Amino acid sequence: MCSAVGRRTSASTPSRVQTDGQGRILSVPTISRFFGIVVAMFFDDHGPPHFHARHAGGTAKVRIDTVEVIESSLGRRQLRLVLAWAELHQDELLENWRLARVGETLREIEPLR
Repeated sequence: MCSAVGRRTSASTPSRVQTDGQGRILSVPTISRFFGIVVAMFFDDHGPPHFHARHAGGTAKVRIDTVEVIESSLGRRQLRLVLAWAELHQDELLENWRLARVGETLREIEPLR
């Protein structure tokens, strides 16, 4: 199940992207949460396609097309969970990357259970 995520301008009106006066993107949508891990994708990030995961113990940046760790300070258990989730949702992650590049609202991705 997927739903749209992003910054909301009111209780029921989704917006595309919130920017500051100089065109810099301010919103960083969370696209999934599981086991204390928060997964996000930045609108203004550059290639290769990747996402960010954070947990109390650290952060990780994971390449989507190869499901390889770019950098990480996550614990081994949390990193294994993130990589397992990414393998399951690789197509959805690539679609969110495409949406982010054009400033569209990202879709929420089912958490790992």
